[in-house]
Amino acid sequence: MGKDKLKRFEENKTFKSLFQPEFEEVFRKDYHMKGRWHKEYFRNDNPLVLELGCGRGEYTVDLARRYPNKNFIGVDIKGARLWRGARSVTEENLTNAAFLRTRIEFIEWLFAEGEVAEIWITFADPQIRRDNKRLTAPMFLERYKKFLIPGGIIHLKTDSPYLHEYTSALVEKNNLEVVSIIKDVYGSIASGDIPVELAGLLSIKTHYEEQFIAQGHPITYLSFKLTSDKRIVAPEWDHDKYPR
Repeated sequence: MGKDKLKRFEENKTFKSLFQPEFEEVFRKDYHMKGRWHKEYFRNDNPLVLELGCGRGEYTVDLARRYPNKNFIGVDIKGARLWRGARSVTEENLTNAAFLRTRIEFIEWLFAEGEVAEIWITFADPQIRRDNKRLTAPMFLERYKKFLIPGGIIHLKTDSPYLHEYTSALVEKNNLEVVSIIKDVYGSIASGDIPVELAGLLSIKTHYEEQFIAQGHPITYLSFKLTSDKRIVAPEWDHDKYPR
């Protein structure tokens, strides 16, 4: 392990905005902050928004800057990446942002019923042929339902046609309400085809997104409401139709 990574791991321990539960604290066991994020960390009742697979936390940090009336938590397992976001939050004294180092598979033990208003999934691995690892698969959506408010919104921003089309098919299969669907985010922003507020949300670029854009990958966006009245089922899906 490189010296820089070790240094970051040590500095991570000093950030009040970075929570790093041990495996034993969250594996099939409620984390001590579950149901207490508003009262004990943010100290307000503002809506809580999660970014899953947040990487360096650029989206979480920028959303917190733009929306001081909302709270944001970025979730990822990579401590060396989270260091950047946690350091930015500390340096800028952003009181409405935090980070959580854990596996997303454990997410249901970290947040209580109705505690979260929205979820962002930004540039997640499409997990081709690994359905149960895909962050928009039924298994994960069922977990999100346990803590999302009724009709809570899920935002998917991705460079993967595979993940975008799979999620679109799942939304259609389950008759979920689509809020917005955009096949070319930056083309639509440039042409003024989307509302100003949404354009602002989608104009935030992560480190990896910059790389995808440079490589010519189209960036897509899909948002939908997740209802809790019925079980989510997988769509009929051709794994070979979309290569990424």
